[in-house]
Amino acid sequence: MASTIRSARLGLRATPQQEAVLRRAAEVANKSMTDFILDSACQAAEQTLLDQRLFLVSGSQSQALLEMLDRPAQDNSGLKDLFSRSAPWDK
Repeated sequence: MASTIRSARLGLRATPQQEAVLRRAAEVANKSMTDFILDSACQAAEQTLLDQRLFLVSGSQSQALLEMLDRPAQDNSGLKDLFSRSAPWDK
């Protein structure tokens, strides 16, 4: 890891059991508690953000989606009905 200056302060509270697990895991990973917690939290945060943007599908699923997108638009009476009504907050 590059020598980046840490300027933001984060605080958290943990149960004694949580602290013990974190401390042991940090020791096993040969990291300080701070490094272990920050690395783990950032990894979880990145995964959460990726889950919001990235959808993994098989080749056949991808092909099926592309074929659906290439088809001509079809009349959808349900959508026509929905968009013809006023939104509840506009009433």
